[in-house]
Amino acid sequence: MAISSRLKHHLDARRLPYDMLAHAYSATSSGTAASAHIPGDHLAKSILIHSERTPILAVVPSCHMVDLHRLQVMLESRLGLAGEHELAEVFDDCDFGAAPPVGDAYGIPTVLDREMYGLDEIWFEAGDHRSLVHMKGHHFDRLMGSAKLGSFCCN
Repeated sequence: MAISSRLKHHLDARRLPYDMLAHAYSATSSGTAASAHIPGDHLAKSILIHSERTPILAVVPSCHMVDLHRLQVMLESRLGLAGEHELAEVFDDCDFGAAPPVGDAYGIPTVLDREMYGLDEIWFEAGDHRSLVHMKGHHFDRLMGSAKLGSFCCN
């Protein structure tokens, strides 16, 4: 199992307990949840957002999508989905499309949908398409302490 070097350093520096879960290769978050036998609403999905100022990492349950209009209103900024080049540049120690939801580890601001906060357990991409990080929800909440909370996901 592979964990991105920046994510591992970030988690270890915060001394937050976690474990790793291996699963069959999956290129989609819904496929990952099914393959790993975990609830989709407890798997954090990362979407890199392009803004006028800096990239932003939006984190929602894997079974939902980002509502860009609601996120634009919340952040008072024009937004769009980041392109492949920007995604590869920011998450240069991860497989394409396997970005962890921890923007602090990559020096970018993070917005967290309220549905991901206060869960009992949570899983998220470790940086490849075969490994997940698993944490208790209260540890994830601490990890995401600098993230801005809001309601911006939709089905």
